[in-house]
Amino acid sequence: MADKTTGKAFDFKLFKRLLGHTKPYKWTFVFVAIAAIALSVFGVLSPIILESAIDEGILPKDWDLLIYFTILMLGALLAEVLFQFSFIYYANWLGQTVIRDIRVKLFKLMMSFRMKYFDKSAVGRLTTRAVNDIETIASIFSQGLFTIASDLLKMLVILGVMLYKSWELTLISIAVMPILIYATRVFQRAMKSAFEDVRNQVANLNTFVQERITGMKIVQIFAREKEEYESFQNINEAHKKAWVRTVWYNSIFFPIAEMSGAIALGLIVWYGGLHAVADDLAVDGDITLGLITAFIQLSQMLFRPLRMIADKFNTLQMGMVAANRVFTILDTQSHIADEGAIELTDTKGAIQFKKVHFGYNEEEEVIKGISFDVKPGETIALVGATGAGKSTIINLLSRFYEINSGEISIDGISIKEYTLQSLRKHIAVVLQDVFLFADSILNNITLDEESISEEEVIAAAKEIGVHQFISSLPNGYHYNVKERGSMLSSGQRQLIAFLRAYVSNPSVLILDEATSSVDSYSEELIQNATDKITEGRTSIVIAHRLATIKKADQILVMDQGKIVEKGTHHELLKKENGFYKNLYEVQFLKEEAI
Repeated sequence: MADKTTGKAFDFKLFKRLLGHTKPYKWTFVFVAIAAIALSVFGVLSPIILESAIDEGILPKDWDLLIYFTILMLGALLAEVLFQFSFIYYANWLGQTVIRDIRVKLFKLMMSFRMKYFDKSAVGRLTTRAVNDIETIASIFSQGLFTIASDLLKMLVILGVMLYKSWELTLISIAVMPILIYATRVFQRAMKSAFEDVRNQVANLNTFVQERITGMKIVQIFAREKEEYESFQNINEAHKKAWVRTVWYNSIFFPIAEMSGAIALGLIVWYGGLHAVADDLAVDGDITLGLITAFIQLSQMLFRPLRMIADKFNTLQMGMVAANRVFTILDTQSHIADEGAIELTDTKGAIQFKKVHFGYNEEEEVIKGISFDVKPGETIALVGATGAGKSTIINLLSRFYEINSGEISIDGISIKEYTLQSLRKHIAVVLQDVFLFADSILNNITLDEESISEEEVIAAAKEIGVHQFISSLPNGYHYNVKERGSMLSSGQRQLIAFLRAYVSNPSVLILDEATSSVDSYSEELIQNATDKITEGRTSIVIAHRLATIKKADQILVMDQGKIVEKGTHHELLKKENGFYKNLYEVQFLKEEAI
């Protein structure tokens, strides 16, 4: 999944789009803006009050005025603290609320993506987008946008006050500012590129770690620990270098900013001190001791936001980079078109494939014009070599992928005419690779469907013969199977998948019933479960056992994306040099003998 970058130091179009997500919370947005304005005003009051306290209270030794100015300063500080609290709390609240909405929107969209998108997208990278990147977007509001706006406003107010008080000291104070502004601009452009590299390396690191942890069994089986460790070291080194690059830019810029502020402060003391001494520190002089003190504070307040703005702009840019990546997914048009208007409610289960063509990519066609009919309540078995296209057929029936041409229909109506949710609700699939969530067995069976009670699950388990196995586990149906069902054997996981399909009461059942890695006891349970859940309903079975094939009403023999033979077990065995007969002699004859 390629990530696009804008190439700009700041993308206003992207920023405007992000702000659009604050519309439902416009009054909170307005309040935070008001708090930012109030902060800029109350923040400047302290130096002004301090100037008056020195010139009108301390130097003339007027204690009443000194107490008055002290109370005024305390009031200004309390007001500033109050608005600072409101600003920080509601800016962060707004950021967290916005990313909650974006994350929900992103997750909902990803659930509608076609399988082809996930085939080409690394899980670790998608996880980074949905978790890390979206969390980074929150910093735009909590530490970026409003803080920058507040600091800029405070700087404007400070400059206005400084110019009003003394234009000479103001010019002295901002003499070094052009250098600092230029350095800030260069710094921003450099950090834009650096943050792009950081986000890429974070995604690479997440993807690598996620894949290796998931596939740790393969790593250890083939003794690949050393090679994977070395690969991880290289990726981790690239990640470190990307972050060190940002540290390098920071280590150059912030000393320059500090030095600029120190030079400005020294110039104020030098120039103001000379004039103050010349006026014998007269209260009525142009430059007083109180004014010099106020300017020292004001200049620090002026340069501090400028230094912090650069830092906050880093945060803003990193958030914008993350927003660009998230919006790239939000703009992805990779979902199955759900334009059907018919609700599939009560289906007979008649299935028809008519001249269906399909390929996972444009260069290679996997299904090559196949046609077949399945009558209501009939069980058909799909057999053939690996890569013949058997699993692809069940993926197409559930509309996980869109066909290139032809038509697939249920009860004489194209599956595209049905709503996607109602179609999939009436088709239950038991895959060869069973996926279980890190949850209880009960929740893995019902998938949190409130209409299915625990009593119904237990009754269904007894019907297909798996109740005893589940009851033998600690806590029974409430036993937590951990991530991907790691606490269960492959046979046990498949039994759970059978029960999950059975309680959903589907009209059409699809089974990929591989049992090559299960023990004989589990295999017997699976066979009994298969017989029970296929009884009386339309079933398509990718058959791996002779017993299932013999019981099928119809067998479809596939080879290289085509159906090369059809018929029952006995009919197909009568064909001399037939595909099925050869497959039977190679694969199933020993099983029958046993």
